[in-house]
Amino acid sequence: NSFCTLLDRRAMSVLFDLHSTIFVVLLLVCTATYVRYYRPSAYTRASQELHLKFMYKCSVIGDRLSPAVAAGCVLMALKVLLS
Repeated sequence: NSFCTLLDRRAMSVLFDLHSTIFVVLLLVCTATYVRYYRPSAYTRASQELHLKFMYKCSVIGDRLSPAVAAGCVLMALKVLLS
């Protein structure tokens, strides 16, 4: 029972911790942009599935805000290395 409680706390901690949430969003944007670069047909703007539309929007954010995303990735990498 205590293991399930610990597991629930770890799973929910990403939602309540700002740094973890930013980290997950940055990873999602970078992954979507990378996949779209190498497989443009993986998801497109005209996709009917909700998750493919979401991944497409993440990849567009990665393309248009690439300097900001890169700076965020460098800052998160430094945070992980120095903590």
